[in-house]
Amino acid sequence: MSQQEKPMKISKVLRQKAQEMLGSRKYANNLLDIMRHFDTGADTCPCILTLEMIFTSLLKSSEMFIEIVPLKPMERTAEIQYREWLKQIYEEAWNKMVHCLDHASPKVATQALASCMNIMAHEGRYPLEPRSSQEHYIPFYRLKPIVMKIIFNRQSSAHLINKFQEYLVYDDMLFATWKLLPSLTAKTNPNDVYIMNFLMLLEKLQLQQNTEGSILFSTEEGEHNFIYDENSARKSLNKVWNCVMLWEQGPVTLKQLLIVLLERVMPYLDKPLMLTDFLMDALDIGGPVSLLALQGLFTLIQSHNLDYPNIFAKLYSMFEPEIFHTKFKARLFYLSDMFLSSTHLPENMVAAFAKRLARLALIAPSEDIIIICMFIGNLILRHPGLKCMLNHPNGGSATNDPYIMEERDPVKSNAINSSLWEIQSLQNHVLPSVAMAARFINTPLPSVEWDITKVLDNSSDDIFDKEIKKNHKLIALAFDRPNGCFLNRGEIISQYWNF
Repeated sequence: MSQQEKPMKISKVLRQKAQEMLGSRKYANNLLDIMRHFDTGADTCPCILTLEMIFTSLLKSSEMFIEIVPLKPMERTAEIQYREWLKQIYEEAWNKMVHCLDHASPKVATQALASCMNIMAHEGRYPLEPRSSQEHYIPFYRLKPIVMKIIFNRQSSAHLINKFQEYLVYDDMLFATWKLLPSLTAKTNPNDVYIMNFLMLLEKLQLQQNTEGSILFSTEEGEHNFIYDENSARKSLNKVWNCVMLWEQGPVTLKQLLIVLLERVMPYLDKPLMLTDFLMDALDIGGPVSLLALQGLFTLIQSHNLDYPNIFAKLYSMFEPEIFHTKFKARLFYLSDMFLSSTHLPENMVAAFAKRLARLALIAPSEDIIIICMFIGNLILRHPGLKCMLNHPNGGSATNDPYIMEERDPVKSNAINSSLWEIQSLQNHVLPSVAMAARFINTPLPSVEWDITKVLDNSSDDIFDKEIKKNHKLIALAFDRPNGCFLNRGEIISQYWNF
């Protein structure tokens, strides 16, 4: 038997044993055979799928349901003993499947998660014990070990979290995960693997109810009485974040923490101003971490009236050549545009930003030069006093410029007495689109600012494609008319071969 045929045959044999067991109780021992094969560690995925098929069918048909009457002793009939036996095997199989979530193979782990979630959904719809028809039953005791395996995994759980995200579109699953998360949050310093898994999971959790309003643990008719409690979920988020802020962060985990904070957490914190010291410390680290911290401080300044006097000096210091080679450069331009949007800022300070950007444009990638030209143009529109930099009589040149590039304080950089000769030199750029963008200093400025958000995500490939579409008819693809399948005139191969 070939290696490709073997798994197919095993799956077929296991499925046949499962169908026999579900069809007649005289084949009940087939379940034990499947469990024994599962214990060997061979054909793990087929075994998981087979057990999923068995137990979802048993839950749906209430084969494991045992009626409990209060104050009445249970009769030890053969039927009751059979159902108890099935429940015992069910618990054993469930634990083995949950254990497979940290399997070395991502394929096996992902399949184990999908099967566990499907079985748990069936148990929620068809409980093993009597439940009130008015109660929306969520089997938390099944969900908790799944989430624990995802967070406490010995390796990255990115594949499991991506699969788990598919179930967060259900409101009851989303709410149940929020309810569980505070009890699974480490109170002391965890390792980096735990922190990354926890933050990746937290990034996938939205606080608000899904727009579709789907329910996982509903009846076949779709009936349910579940109501999503956003206030309760918000309390869970604040409990979780109070613990997260006490963890010691490394460079990698700190960046991930700031991303989650900005994109998921900050709008829902009860006391966001408590983040001030943390964000100010992160601002001094440099690189992408400083940029993310800057965005958090901007939110506190804009929405919570935080006073941070040195914010413009920090922003000014971030414009370094290496910023053009990070994936967060678009965020820096966007934030800078927001910070410098006020028309009441000192013109000598704004001039320093314009001049520093113009200087960096000389070494920036072509797509960023276009953004810089638009950005400088917007600064001049907001502050007409900067027009003197377009053609300053004493502004100097490349060899004699009064601007002090090394000065860290933008106000003391003397940029207002300089000129934008850098933009003038870019008008001779090899790319027509870049040269055209730099010509704004030679024409009357528009009455409306340029929308830089439309070009923040542009790449060099986008510029190349645009130029090709513009000039493709001017490019000679062939100077000899093709003559069937024969070679063109002058081809070197025709000296050695006759076609």
